[in-house]
Amino acid sequence: MASIVRESSGPGETPVVVGAGRRRFTVEYKSWVVQEAERLRGSGDVGGFLRREGVFSSQLTMWRKQYQAGVRQALSHKRGPKPTPDDGGGELRRLQRENAKLREQLVRAELVIEIQKKLSALLDADATEPLGGPT
Repeated sequence: MASIVRESSGPGETPVVVGAGRRRFTVEYKSWVVQEAERLRGSGDVGGFLRREGVFSSQLTMWRKQYQAGVRQALSHKRGPKPTPDDGGGELRRLQRENAKLREQLVRAELVIEIQKKLSALLDADATEPLGGPT
């Protein structure tokens, strides 16, 4: 925990915080700040409240938007790199390639069947005519 060191205790002196780090806010705290700020909005004491809590107005604005959207999970959003996708992407690409290949084979097979139907129809038409031709 950071400790406060005071060089002088004169009026208007700002305490110096040694070892201060990045603050982490819980979802409950963020929700409480938003609700408290809403309660104080009419009286004009929001600025004093934010100073007492050590929260910037930009943080409150962002938390309000998230809170009003009803996204409590967004309030606890973790910062950092996105998780890497599992190896299922390679399997998906392989299956897509295989699917495309099978579709091409199906188109070729349907074309061959269509040609066989036409050839069969032509041969049947020739079989009904006499061999010598018309006389």
